[in-house]
Amino acid sequence: MKKKYQNMFFLFGIVVLAIMLTQLDYRQVWDGVKSAGYWFFAAVGLWAFLYALNTWAWYIIIRSGSKEPVKIKFLWLYKITVSGFALNYTTPCGLMGGEPYRVMSLSPIIGTERASSSVILYAMTHIFTHFIFWLLSILLYLVTEPLNFFIGGILALACAFCCLGVWFFLKGYRKGMAVRLMNLLKHVPGTKKWARGFIERHKEQLDTIDSQISALHNQNRKTFLSAVLIELACRFCSALEVMFVLLVLNADVSFAQCVLILAFTSLFANLLFFIPLQLGGREGGFVMSTAGLALSAGVGVFVALIVRIRELIWTAIGLLLINIEKKQ
Repeated sequence: MKKKYQNMFFLFGIVVLAIMLTQLDYRQVWDGVKSAGYWFFAAVGLWAFLYALNTWAWYIIIRSGSKEPVKIKFLWLYKITVSGFALNYTTPCGLMGGEPYRVMSLSPIIGTERASSSVILYAMTHIFTHFIFWLLSILLYLVTEPLNFFIGGILALACAFCCLGVWFFLKGYRKGMAVRLMNLLKHVPGTKKWARGFIERHKEQLDTIDSQISALHNQNRKTFLSAVLIELACRFCSALEVMFVLLVLNADVSFAQCVLILAFTSLFANLLFFIPLQLGGREGGFVMSTAGLALSAGVGVFVALIVRIRELIWTAIGLLLINIEKKQ
């Protein structure tokens, strides 16, 4: 990627991150970190492993779409993955920051169309596994927690929403997603004219990207399932972060309950996808999910604070990695 584009992504992320940092109560942050102790560093370190799983899933998607061996170093792709997620966290509507950065970084190596298809396919897989994770969590709740009419209604609505999401992405895997997404933008106020012009100018490239996406699903089922299982394992492993924080409070919770807290919180926060770093949505989700498991609101606030600090640290790391390139 050209240096000027790297600087643009870097400066944009830094500005948004700086704005977010001004919203923090630093005394509360310091008290939270001191209370968490070494478990805070365990939570931060856990995400080094989780990002490696994300990178692995993307890596096998990239390699599966090539007839010849692709010479991409895993550590370099790891750097791009961390920076891409950092840009997503700081960008309203999520994928509008990190995905263009990944495409521009990967294009000089495998070409724009293949880079675009691999990035879109990984983003689809990442979101698709969220829906699978939420469905499995609903089943887990039914097995492990008491049920009443109100909770049953919420779970029924969540199940319907997740099933709709799974159906949408399975259809996108079979027929491609690039043209489908652009056609959706044709109906969004403010982007209608731009989307129509873009489709007319790049119809052939969009069709090629969709054919590559459907080829992976239809011809390389093993790769597709591997990527989905890796991402799904990442979802469940991330519940360890909640457990680490709750251990500080000596809360009597199981790993299954930590999965439920994470699932409900991520579902609620992702419904507020248009907010950078899901500010407010993540905190509210933790408070409601912990209350639903008979834990105090203070527990939810504390968990949300530690998770927010960890997110800001990894966002800063990802933004700094944007301008780090191997010297030739």
